[in-house]
Amino acid sequence: MERELVILLNHGDESAFEKLYHLYSLRILKKLVFILKEEEIAKEVLQDIFLTIWDKRQSINPNQSFRSYIFRIAENKIIDIFRKAARDRKLMDHMVNVSVASSCHTEESVAFKESNTILQTAINKLSPQRKKIFILCRIEGKTYDEVAKIVGISTGTVNDHMVKAMRTIRSCFTAANITLILLMRFLK
Repeated sequence: MERELVILLNHGDESAFEKLYHLYSLRILKKLVFILKEEEIAKEVLQDIFLTIWDKRQSINPNQSFRSYIFRIAENKIIDIFRKAARDRKLMDHMVNVSVASSCHTEESVAFKESNTILQTAINKLSPQRKKIFILCRIEGKTYDEVAKIVGISTGTVNDHMVKAMRTIRSCFTAANITLILLMRFLK
């Protein structure tokens, strides 16, 4: 049934689009609310996901899993939000505050604190120069060129420091915890 809906969607069939929307929107919205912790932002992202589906309808392969395709789009939209938040300090502070405030489950709160502790520990393991470069790039959102000028090194050296910093930080996290996985994707 899904394959047939995708074929119809390829040809611009709006009713097929609506059926796919009803089939996946609630599941995706729940996932978005869980990750983003704010329903309004999650609803906006959901609409953006389905706008992307409609815009790319002709290139969707009906022989591949539509479920995987749509969840990959959702994942990319979430990553985009976290990247934007990294560049926009005010948005980042808001997202962190909303996330912490809306976390009513003790386990979620503990996981967030643990991941933050692991991240801080990992950052503190970096050499002073690498730590400074990491903070300038990932926390303050500066470009490699800007950081190179600030620190007085080449852009290539900044890139080298970032690759090694990310390797160190990633090694401190476990793949089993979804909060940590999302945090690491945010740091890409």
